[in-house]
Amino acid sequence: MSTVIAPRRERGNDGWPFPDLVVETWGDLACFTRPELKAERVSYQVMTPSAATGLLEAIFWKPEFQYVIRRIEVLSPIRWTRLRRNEISSVITGAEVDKLRTGQGRRYDAAEDRDQRSTMALRDVRYRIHAQIVVAAHARKGSAQHAPASEEKYREQLRRRVERGACFSQPFFGCREFTAFFGPADPAHDRLRLQHTEELGVMLHSIAYTPQGERYRWFRASLIDGVMDVPLQPLADDAVLMPQAPWRTNHQEG
Repeated sequence: MSTVIAPRRERGNDGWPFPDLVVETWGDLACFTRPELKAERVSYQVMTPSAATGLLEAIFWKPEFQYVIRRIEVLSPIRWTRLRRNEISSVITGAEVDKLRTGQGRRYDAAEDRDQRSTMALRDVRYRIHAQIVVAAHARKGSAQHAPASEEKYREQLRRRVERGACFSQPFFGCREFTAFFGPADPAHDRLRLQHTEELGVMLHSIAYTPQGERYRWFRASLIDGVMDVPLQPLADDAVLMPQAPWRTNHQEG
C-alpha cells in the first residue's frame, strides 16, 4: 500500500528546495484513456500526470520516495489516429484468479473472450515531464539498518539513469504496446513547444492505494501555450462524480 508523502517545501522553485527534474520522452503512439470513454478507448489530448509518474517509476523507483509531477510540456502537434485492437471483453477479478490457480479443471480462454475495439490514439508524441522527488519522513530519518535518505541522492540516481537510457522496465504511453523512449531535455527542442491553449476537462491526478482498494483523484486540466500545470493537491473526493471501479481489487461482480 502506498502512502501520501507530504512535500518538503522551502525557498526555491515555487517553494521547492531544488529545481524540477526534467525528462524528455517521445514515441510513435500513445493513448491516455479518458475515464468516461472506456468501452471504445479515446485518449486525452496530452499525457496525464499518472502516466508520467508511471513512466518515471519504470526508469527509477524506490519505496522510500514518491514523484510529484509539476508540469508537462507538449513538444509536438496533437495528432490523432484510429486503431482497431483485440482486447479482452470481461474483467477478471482477484477472486476469479484465485479460483483459476487452485481449482482443478478451471481454465480461462483469452481467444474465446476476445473482442475487437476501436482506439482513438495520439501519434508522434513528444513531452517534457517536470517532476520533484519527495522522500518519506521515516526514510529521511534513517534507522539502524539504513542510512538517512535524501532527495539529492535519488535525484542524482534518476539523472544518471536518464542520461544512459537505463530503466527497470520499458516505459510506455498508456498501453504497453505503445513504447516510450526517453532522455535528458534537449535545449534545442525549446522551439518545438506547442503554442496551443485548450481546456482538457477533468483529468486523473493520481491513484491512492488504500486497504479498501484504489482511490482515483482528479483535477481540472488546462493546456496553456503548450504547458499543462499540475496542482499539488487534487480536487476533493466529492467534487467529481466518477465510478470508483471497485472491481480493481477483490470485488466480485454480482
